[in-house]
Amino acid sequence: MDRAAETWAPSELELERRLSRKRASRRSVLVALASTVVFAGVAGWLVLSSPGWADVQQSFFNPEIARDSFPKILEGLWLNIRVLFFATIAVAVVATLLAVMRSLRGPVWFPLRALATGYTDLFRGLPVLIVLYLVGFGIPALNPESRISVAVLGTIAITLCYSAYVAEVLRAGMEAVHPSQRIAARSLGLSHAKTLRLVVIPQALRKVVPALMNDFVSMQKDVGLISVLGAVDAVRAAQIATASTYNFTPYVVAGLLFVLMSFPMIRLTDHVSARMAKREQIGGTV
Repeated sequence: MDRAAETWAPSELELERRLSRKRASRRSVLVALASTVVFAGVAGWLVLSSPGWADVQQSFFNPEIARDSFPKILEGLWLNIRVLFFATIAVAVVATLLAVMRSLRGPVWFPLRALATGYTDLFRGLPVLIVLYLVGFGIPALNPESRISVAVLGTIAITLCYSAYVAEVLRAGMEAVHPSQRIAARSLGLSHAKTLRLVVIPQALRKVVPALMNDFVSMQKDVGLISVLGAVDAVRAAQIATASTYNFTPYVVAGLLFVLMSFPMIRLTDHVSARMAKREQIGGTV
């Protein structure tokens, strides 16, 4: 067997197929590159030749104002990152509990199912901005003598909203697991809790990973809304710089920083989605 493996060589037909696939791939890359250059050139010409481009460039793409406002905006972005970190952990915990509560069976668990259903229906329907106002100004009003950080209040509001979204994604993944998996686990002596923890939830996560990652990408953007509570984050820092310079370039700087913050997760989401699709197709090409 080893000698046969060492002497094996692809046939002429296989070599021709490989060469043909390589040529087709190279041709596709060249066509894509050419079309991209043409599209970018036409779009750039339309923008640069417009009558108001000089004013737009001065108002939105001023390099001096961008350089001066960058440190403050970057400092504010650090607050957004901290809020995102703690909100991600809280959302993962709360959403998992909600998904498990909604998956409970039996009449005795009806109050928990009703509570989880009401929670998800309420916070999926409320806009994030309204929840931020209600939490940011409502909770401190309960005890005016105490001071709660706006970052903490913003984290609570973001957690309330996105827990509802993520819980529904997790529940859909849990329901997509075939019932035979639960039956087999229970027949082996596993309790309901162990069946969920060891059998159902791991399979559910694999089914909904792309959807979950998209939810967290959306959350990375919405943490910028905590500026409405007065937090000096990247958006508020850009607003302050805009008010002092009468120029919108700081908003562009803040937007680019948010894009850079979200870019790794976006690319990772695409990579995971493509990998899962490839695995389901067993290497096939669509």
